[in-house]
Amino acid sequence: MELALLYSGGKDSTLAALLLDSFYDVTLVTGWFGVTDDWRHAREAAEALGYGFERVELDRGVARKAVDRMHADGYPRHGIQQVHAHALERVAELDVTAVADGTRRDDRVPTVSRAQAQSLEDRHGVDYLSPLSGFGRRAIDRLVERCLEVESGPSGEIKKADYESELRTLLAEHHGPEAVETVFPDHTQTRVRGLKE
Repeated sequence: MELALLYSGGKDSTLAALLLDSFYDVTLVTGWFGVTDDWRHAREAAEALGYGFERVELDRGVARKAVDRMHADGYPRHGIQQVHAHALERVAELDVTAVADGTRRDDRVPTVSRAQAQSLEDRHGVDYLSPLSGFGRRAIDRLVERCLEVESGPSGEIKKADYESELRTLLAEHHGPEAVETVFPDHTQTRVRGLKE
Protein backbone atom coordinates (compact mmCIF):
# COMPACT_ATOMS: atom_id res chain seq x y z
CA MET A 1 0.00 0.00 0.00
CA GLU A 2 1.31 3.41 -0.97
CA LEU A 3 1.49 6.12 1.67
CA ALA A 4 2.46 9.78 1.24
CA LEU A 5 3.81 11.33 4.42
CA LEU A 6 3.84 15.11 4.67
CA TYR A 7 7.53 15.60 5.44
CA SER A 8 9.61 18.47 6.79
CA GLY A 9 12.94 16.76 7.35
CA GLY A 10 12.48 17.15 11.11
CA LYS A 11 12.32 14.60 13.88
CA ASP A 12 8.53 14.23 14.17
CA SER A 13 7.80 13.48 10.53
CA THR A 14 10.86 11.20 10.39
CA LEU A 15 9.65 9.18 13.37
CA ALA A 16 6.22 8.95 11.75
CA ALA A 17 7.86 7.49 8.62
CA LEU A 18 9.79 4.93 10.66
CA LEU A 19 6.64 3.84 12.51
CA LEU A 20 4.63 3.43 9.29
CA ASP A 21 7.40 1.77 7.29
CA SER A 22 6.44 -1.76 8.38
CA PHE A 23 2.97 -1.44 6.93
CA TYR A 24 3.24 0.89 3.91
CA ASP A 25 5.46 1.83 1.01
CA VAL A 26 6.31 5.27 2.37
CA THR A 27 7.11 8.25 0.16
CA LEU A 28 8.10 11.47 1.91
CA VAL A 29 6.37 14.50 0.41
CA THR A 30 7.18 18.15 1.01
CA GLY A 31 4.82 21.00 0.21
CA TRP A 32 6.41 24.01 -1.47
CA PHE A 33 5.16 27.50 -2.27
CA GLY A 34 8.05 28.33 -4.59
CA VAL A 35 9.41 31.01 -2.24
CA THR A 36 12.63 29.38 -1.01
CA ASP A 37 14.58 26.27 -1.87
CA ASP A 38 14.46 24.90 1.69
CA TRP A 39 12.54 21.86 0.40
CA ARG A 40 15.97 20.46 -0.56
CA HIS A 41 16.76 19.92 3.15
CA ALA A 42 13.82 17.52 3.37
CA ARG A 43 15.00 15.77 0.21
CA GLU A 44 18.48 15.35 1.71
CA ALA A 45 16.99 13.88 4.90
CA ALA A 46 14.78 11.51 2.87
CA GLU A 47 17.79 10.34 0.86
CA ALA A 48 19.86 9.79 4.03
CA LEU A 49 17.02 7.65 5.41
CA GLY A 50 16.53 5.70 2.17
CA TYR A 51 12.99 6.90 1.38
CA GLY A 52 11.55 8.12 -1.90
CA PHE A 53 10.87 11.85 -2.02
CA GLU A 54 8.39 14.09 -3.85
CA ARG A 55 7.68 17.79 -3.77
CA VAL A 56 4.14 19.09 -4.32
CA GLU A 57 3.43 22.65 -5.28
CA LEU A 58 1.17 24.55 -2.92
CA ASP A 59 -1.02 27.53 -3.79
CA ARG A 60 0.86 30.77 -3.09
CA GLY A 61 -2.50 32.45 -2.42
CA VAL A 62 -2.94 30.18 0.62
CA ALA A 63 0.46 31.28 1.89
CA ARG A 64 -0.41 34.94 1.40
CA LYS A 65 -3.69 34.58 3.31
CA ALA A 66 -1.86 32.69 6.07
CA VAL A 67 0.79 35.42 6.33
CA ASP A 68 -1.86 38.14 6.51
CA ARG A 69 -3.69 36.17 9.21
CA MET A 70 -0.49 35.68 11.21
CA HIS A 71 0.31 39.37 10.98
CA ALA A 72 -3.20 40.34 12.08
CA ASP A 73 -3.16 37.82 14.95
CA GLY A 74 0.39 38.58 16.05
CA TYR A 75 1.19 34.86 16.27
CA PRO A 76 1.53 32.01 13.74
CA ARG A 77 -0.99 29.42 14.95
CA HIS A 78 -3.98 29.99 12.64
CA GLY A 79 -1.83 30.72 9.60
CA ILE A 80 0.20 27.56 10.01
CA GLN A 81 -3.01 25.61 10.56
CA GLN A 82 -4.36 26.91 7.21
CA VAL A 83 -1.18 25.93 5.42
CA HIS A 84 -1.08 22.46 6.95
CA ALA A 85 -4.68 21.74 5.97
CA HIS A 86 -3.93 22.88 2.41
CA ALA A 87 -0.79 20.72 2.24
CA LEU A 88 -2.71 17.64 3.41
CA GLU A 89 -5.30 18.29 0.71
CA ARG A 90 -2.59 18.44 -1.96
CA VAL A 91 -0.90 15.27 -0.71
CA ALA A 92 -4.27 13.48 -0.62
CA GLU A 93 -4.62 14.20 -4.36
CA LEU A 94 -1.65 11.90 -5.09
CA ASP A 95 -2.30 8.33 -6.20
CA VAL A 96 -1.91 6.76 -2.74
CA THR A 97 -3.85 4.60 -0.32
CA ALA A 98 -3.02 6.71 2.73
CA VAL A 99 -1.67 10.10 3.79
CA ALA A 100 0.04 10.90 7.06
CA ASP A 101 1.81 13.61 8.96
CA GLY A 102 4.01 13.96 12.03
CA THR A 103 1.56 15.73 14.32
CA ARG A 104 1.88 14.55 17.91
CA ARG A 105 -0.35 14.53 20.98
CA ASP A 106 0.86 17.78 22.54
CA ASP A 107 1.22 19.87 19.38
CA ARG A 108 -0.61 23.17 19.58
CA VAL A 109 -0.24 23.62 15.84
CA PRO A 110 -0.75 22.06 13.43
CA THR A 111 -3.53 19.77 14.53
CA VAL A 112 -6.06 17.71 12.61
CA SER A 113 -9.45 17.20 14.22
CA ARG A 114 -11.44 14.02 13.88
CA ALA A 115 -13.92 15.84 11.62
CA GLN A 116 -11.12 17.19 9.39
CA ALA A 117 -9.55 13.74 9.13
CA GLN A 118 -12.88 12.13 8.22
CA SER A 119 -13.60 14.80 5.62
CA LEU A 120 -10.18 14.36 4.04
CA GLU A 121 -10.69 10.59 3.88
CA ASP A 122 -14.22 10.81 2.47
CA ARG A 123 -13.43 13.41 -0.20
CA HIS A 124 -10.20 11.84 -1.44
CA GLY A 125 -10.74 8.13 -0.81
CA VAL A 126 -7.60 7.84 1.33
CA ASP A 127 -6.83 6.86 4.90
CA TYR A 128 -5.44 9.64 7.10
CA LEU A 129 -2.89 8.49 9.67
CA SER A 130 -1.30 10.36 12.52
CA PRO A 131 1.04 7.78 14.05
CA LEU A 132 2.47 10.15 16.68
CA SER A 133 -0.91 11.27 18.06
CA GLY A 134 -0.37 9.18 21.19
CA PHE A 135 3.20 10.35 21.79
CA GLY A 136 4.14 13.30 24.00
CA ARG A 137 7.27 15.39 23.67
CA ARG A 138 9.30 13.41 26.22
CA ALA A 139 8.58 10.12 24.44
CA ILE A 140 9.51 11.69 21.09
CA ASP A 141 12.76 13.02 22.52
CA ARG A 142 13.67 9.57 23.88
CA LEU A 143 13.02 7.92 20.53
CA VAL A 144 15.02 10.59 18.70
CA GLU A 145 17.94 10.17 21.11
CA ARG A 146 17.91 6.45 20.49
CA CYS A 147 17.64 6.30 16.72
CA LEU A 148 18.21 9.60 14.88
CA GLU A 149 21.16 11.86 14.12
CA VAL A 150 19.80 15.40 14.31
CA GLU A 151 21.03 18.95 14.08
CA SER A 152 19.36 21.43 16.45
CA GLY A 153 19.38 25.18 16.73
CA PRO A 154 17.32 28.35 16.94
CA SER A 155 14.32 28.73 14.66
CA GLY A 156 15.22 30.69 11.57
CA GLU A 157 18.76 29.26 11.56
CA ILE A 158 18.04 25.54 11.16
CA LYS A 159 16.50 25.15 7.72
CA LYS A 160 14.01 22.44 6.92
CA ALA A 161 10.82 22.25 4.88
CA ASP A 162 8.11 22.89 7.47
CA TYR A 163 6.47 25.96 5.86
CA GLU A 164 8.04 28.24 8.44
CA SER A 165 10.95 29.51 6.35
CA GLU A 166 8.73 30.32 3.38
CA LEU A 167 6.14 31.97 5.61
CA ARG A 168 8.88 33.98 7.34
CA THR A 169 10.13 35.16 3.94
CA LEU A 170 6.66 36.17 2.76
CA LEU A 171 5.87 37.85 6.08
CA ALA A 172 9.02 39.96 5.77
CA GLU A 173 8.23 40.84 2.14
CA HIS A 174 4.63 41.87 2.81
CA HIS A 175 4.76 43.24 6.35
CA GLY A 176 8.43 44.06 6.98
CA PRO A 177 11.28 42.18 8.69
CA GLU A 178 10.16 43.29 12.15
CA ALA A 179 6.89 41.36 11.65
CA VAL A 180 8.83 38.09 11.62
CA GLU A 181 10.26 38.76 15.07
CA THR A 182 6.84 39.79 16.37
CA VAL A 183 4.89 36.84 14.94
CA PHE A 184 7.29 33.91 15.36
CA PRO A 185 8.39 33.06 18.89
CA ASP A 186 11.92 31.80 19.43
CA HIS A 187 12.03 28.03 19.53
CA THR A 188 14.38 25.19 18.71
CA GLN A 189 14.22 23.46 15.34
CA THR A 190 15.69 20.10 14.43
CA ARG A 191 16.75 18.69 11.09
CA VAL A 192 17.41 14.99 10.62
CA ARG A 193 20.80 13.96 9.26
CA GLY A 194 20.19 10.21 9.27
CA LEU A 195 19.77 7.13 11.43
CA LYS A 196 22.13 6.27 14.26
CA GLU A 197 24.29 3.23 13.65
